[in-house]
Amino acid sequence: MDLQLSDDQELFRETTARFIDARLPLPRVRELADTPVAHDPALLGEAAELGWFALFVPEEHGGGSVSGSAVRDAVIVAEERGRFVQPGPFVATNVVASALARDGSAEQQSAHLPAFASGERTASWAFTDRSGVPEVGAVRASRSGPGASGDGYTLDGTASLVPEGPSADLLLVSASDGATDGGGVTQFVVDATAPGVTVTQLDGLDLTRRFADVRFDGTSVAASAVLGAPGGAQASVDAQLDLAVALTLAESIGAMRQLAEITVEYSKARIAFGRPIGSFQALKHILADISFWAEVSLAAAGAAADAVADARSTGSEIVSIAKAYVGEAGTQLAQQCLQVHGGIGFTWEHDLHFYLRRLAADRVLYGDPQWHRERICRIHGL
Repeated sequence: MDLQLSDDQELFRETTARFIDARLPLPRVRELADTPVAHDPALLGEAAELGWFALFVPEEHGGGSVSGSAVRDAVIVAEERGRFVQPGPFVATNVVASALARDGSAEQQSAHLPAFASGERTASWAFTDRSGVPEVGAVRASRSGPGASGDGYTLDGTASLVPEGPSADLLLVSASDGATDGGGVTQFVVDATAPGVTVTQLDGLDLTRRFADVRFDGTSVAASAVLGAPGGAQASVDAQLDLAVALTLAESIGAMRQLAEITVEYSKARIAFGRPIGSFQALKHILADISFWAEVSLAAAGAAADAVADARSTGSEIVSIAKAYVGEAGTQLAQQCLQVHGGIGFTWEHDLHFYLRRLAADRVLYGDPQWHRERICRIHGL
């Protein structure tokens, strides 16, 4: 996005773009779409060398708040990934890394963050039900062990639509905690292969990403797996959601801008009745709408990224405003780009449908526009 980039950040952006162009261009993305995980695990190490998965890993794993520069750097990568509908666990792993950096113990950070930074392991966040509403409740936690106040926990329930769930090594589970007085939210870090965890891959519209149902059937976890304070994780969940939305918005902006560029170039090159089709008045209106949606979405997503990076008190509201707008504008833009392309846009061979699928999935991922408008109302006590 059009953030004010430093020289180092501009170099980072250019390096990211060159890496994607060389290692994961769209023809390669098409090939990977037919594989079980839709991405090439061998490339994760190469991406890690560029720092993609170390953005939220604090030096010496000392913990503390997530830095604003890390958020802005992640947004730079996310937009470049969106321009070429990149597959892989970039957003999912970085959201979990940020949670560990903020709330993890020294042991948890040492156990997981170096493996994320090197690309050896990936992670995802499991907390929503099949509706995709980003609220805790699909998974329930109860005390286990001697007495009602045992040291361990038992997890039950099914988290659905877990991004990159089929390939995740570690799961960040946000569960409703019935053992907490008055109820609450407790987060856990759980190995995806732990006894009682079943991961089932789902079919999805976006061919470049994989989602999963993750079922917890009496899954026993130790107290050491708790991330942060038991029963007091709702604020962390809100922060994680804001970051996940900001990065998803950045990917959406990359896809929208690239698709708009493709469509404008096509309208100049396609000749009908002896004239470029972009010269016809009806298509001029469509192209103007496409440009408007792309530019306003860019401004909204940029504001969301800044709000998260600066940890503003109004950050959640700004993020939800941006998600509500971009979620709808992105699908409108994709549909109008399809209209400009006409019949060729409906073919499998054309890349347009990959962008349409991505933007349609982004619309509902981490909350659809309706949910985010309701969230804004709740923030204001309405």
